[in-house]
Amino acid sequence: MADSSDLDRFNDYLARFARLSGVAVAPLDGEGYTQVVRGSATIGINVLFEKGFILLLSPMMAAPARNQAELYRTLLELNYLRTEDAAFAIDRETGRVYLRALRSLDLLDFDQLCELLDTVARVADEWDDKLRCQFGAA
Repeated sequence: MADSSDLDRFNDYLARFARLSGVAVAPLDGEGYTQVVRGSATIGINVLFEKGFILLLSPMMAAPARNQAELYRTLLELNYLRTEDAAFAIDRETGRVYLRALRSLDLLDFDQLCELLDTVARVADEWDDKLRCQFGAA
């Protein structure tokens, strides 16, 4: 469980981000989770205080049964320069494609959090529909 000062600090960051960006962001729940929506993308914010990191996940689509090699190549090419501080990944258990970013909480300040959230939200919003269109919505 998070120290109350860590939780308060992080919820303050989220409230400040919400005011600056004009988007709704609820405080972290008891599990350290909240989400933000930008355009067609939803970004899950997972703060794992015990492990000392934040994980941002935006679901893109289910990996298709066909054209997997083409999808994987596309995701790797996008990871090279188009995803900035994020990267595409596939959950082995569910077969879902995500855009993800992982950062240590140790030195994460408000400006860095804003930059990370903005990057993931912008990239997810740009690519979720494009990937579903190219490889099939699921």
